[in-house]
Amino acid sequence: MANSYDYDLLVIGGGPGGYVGAIRASQLGLKTCVVEKDRLGGVCLNIGCIPSKALIHQAEIFNGLKELEKMGAKVDLSSFDYRNVYLKSRKAADMLSKGVAYLLRKNKIDVIFGKGRLLRPDSVEIDGKERIRAKNIIIATGSRPREIKGFEFDGDKVLSSNDALLMEELPESIIILGGGFIGVEFAHILSSFGVEVTIVELLDRLLPLEDEDSSSVLARAFKRKRINVLTSTKAKALKKGKDGIKLFVEDSEGSEKELEAEKILVVVGRATNIEDIGLEDAGIRVDRGFVLVGDYYQTDAPGVYAIGDVVPTPQLAHVASKEGEIVAEYIAGKNPTKKVDPMLVPSAVYCEPQVASFGYKEYQLKENGIKYEKAMFPYRGVGKSVAVEKSDGHVKILFNPDTREILGASIVGTDATEIIHELLLAKKVKLLPSDIADMIHAHPTISEAIMESARAAEGWAIHI
Repeated sequence: MANSYDYDLLVIGGGPGGYVGAIRASQLGLKTCVVEKDRLGGVCLNIGCIPSKALIHQAEIFNGLKELEKMGAKVDLSSFDYRNVYLKSRKAADMLSKGVAYLLRKNKIDVIFGKGRLLRPDSVEIDGKERIRAKNIIIATGSRPREIKGFEFDGDKVLSSNDALLMEELPESIIILGGGFIGVEFAHILSSFGVEVTIVELLDRLLPLEDEDSSSVLARAFKRKRINVLTSTKAKALKKGKDGIKLFVEDSEGSEKELEAEKILVVVGRATNIEDIGLEDAGIRVDRGFVLVGDYYQTDAPGVYAIGDVVPTPQLAHVASKEGEIVAEYIAGKNPTKKVDPMLVPSAVYCEPQVASFGYKEYQLKENGIKYEKAMFPYRGVGKSVAVEKSDGHVKILFNPDTREILGASIVGTDATEIIHELLLAKKVKLLPSDIADMIHAHPTISEAIMESARAAEGWAIHI
């Protein structure tokens, strides 16, 4: 029959956007299929978020050995083998990838392994052979490490983030090109295990998209850890040798310098996976590498949607997952909310100290001429942070001085990526700092820093 379909929904890509969207669609009664060319879970579960956090956890355990020595314990590291750290990260990734496969089976979602390519808005070809018709299609093909001319990845001396996650042996030294969230997380991991680390960042500070005060706290912490940070510095050229690499850089004043290391890790953003997936054949527009979409992630082709890293929204796993849910609900006629509100998206950076935020940063408010006030409370004023020897950091709330509306918040310090959600929930449901200030928080907790920051906004912080 001309109008018969194999599926109500076919999802190209089984990452955190694709598999979540597929599960939500199945829950809503849609016959669904996922096409994945590699491993279920995508970059996030296999060579991204999950294995990197496993490495960070192991790095923190390793750092804890120094605290044992302060208590008189003798730690013998002579048999330490980083490969065991690597294997733990792979175990976590494998376990969660298998978990995704189980969830898809549980929800009666068909999985086809192969490369999907659009032939028409309602037809997908798998590996150039099998053809499947679907009433609706979601493109969720994700992204990959961005390569720049002159610094092409070779998997040996010039590493991508994928290469770095899959290292089974550590280099003596490494240069990290890029001081964004991937760069600082790897700096934390590698320096913890004794690697000599240098970060080269083109802009004037680490984490240039985060709040300036958060960046300053992180820069001081990295300095104490003897991580060499060069900001406002441009990488000019790379020379590979038998025993390592030489990087030629230039600072903002035009002064040139030569840096040497065993390897270089290039983490300067991510490129979308949109090549050869049939966008042109389906009549789908692309702008600057991103698929253009409407309020419910519709592309120009009827019945075809795009989510996650391939669209111009924050390239974060949790954003992709939410976008998948929105599309599934829209297709099922559930009238979901429109596109993800970027002001309600939390960012989380898992270095030490952690950095988290949402909404406006102070520099953005200044640039846009938006009236605001700020309240800050230092971690050192919270009993729990002092007790656990993690007193470096602060909570910062930005708010409208007239309406008291929360405009944004930034936290730098231990557990920042966990406790940011209290302030984000307050923003979402339109609570004011006074509502948080009046709420009893358990003592001793790191979350008390949020309460005290809210009280500071109202002019009556107790512990400072």
